[in-house]
Amino acid sequence: MTQFTLVIGNKNYSSWSLRPWLVLTQIGVDFNEIRIPLDTPQFRQEIFRYSPTGKVPVLQHGDITIWESLAICEYLIEQFPAAKLLPTQLAARALARSISAEMHAGFQNLRQNMPMNCRSHFPGKGMKPGVQEDIDRITTIWRECREKFGNNNGDLLFGHFTIADAMFAPVVSRFITYGVKLDPICQDYAEAIRHLPAMQAWITAAQVEPEHLEQYDNL
Repeated sequence: MTQFTLVIGNKNYSSWSLRPWLVLTQIGVDFNEIRIPLDTPQFRQEIFRYSPTGKVPVLQHGDITIWESLAICEYLIEQFPAAKLLPTQLAARALARSISAEMHAGFQNLRQNMPMNCRSHFPGKGMKPGVQEDIDRITTIWRECREKFGNNNGDLLFGHFTIADAMFAPVVSRFITYGVKLDPICQDYAEAIRHLPAMQAWITAAQVEPEHLEQYDNL
């Protein structure tokens, strides 16, 4: 098979990069990783070699270039059908696609006020107007998925790992960093994501990155 190359930003900060990286790593795909640190002259110099938008992540597969996390995940669904990156049941599959798209497009208050920072701990910070509403919607999604489709099949939203879990993985990281209190169902789900081998590998790498971005580290 033609080699995959994934272009990402810093593991500590780049929530968008985490999503396709987690999918590729969790399902055991070999790929080349190109990491370009965010908010640096190096980033501005290099990113347009790979990305038509000047943003990460970008997946290259032979002559094909795919950008945007959700588009990359959908491409990987097609490339690796045996991985079952979407649920097989029609209603569950529709819900997985819907919540993945909702995560991709929404929750701006949470994104802006609780930026991803895997190696830091800011309990109680970031609770600006609109953030609790985003948290409430996310936890409602998690409970609905677990109660309808997940409980008898494993610990993730639809039991086994899907792109929906990848889309929400950065939220799990944020909730840990900012000490967001969760109900038991959501806490169990967050712990299941945190303990995925691929997620652990990402966090370990994030903790030893040399870059420190003041706007994210000094909240």
